[in-house]
Amino acid sequence: MARVRYIGAGPVSVPELGRTVQPDELVEVPDSRFEGYVCQPGSWEAVEEPKAESAPAAKKTTTAAKSATTSKEV
Repeated sequence: MARVRYIGAGPVSVPELGRTVQPDELVEVPDSRFEGYVCQPGSWEAVEEPKAESAPAAKKTTTAAKSATTSKEV
């Protein structure tokens, strides 16, 4: 979750959050909706940006190389 601060002059109803937000109040918003808030610089300011989505860590597997021994008879 990302965090934004409401910097408007009076309380505002935010249906997405299901409540009224007061001036200078910090609220958590879904990472996917962060840009929808901060694109309104007269009303919202960024406090904590969404965390970078990282790809799942690849499993590191080690395989032991099998050495094949061959013998040649001459």
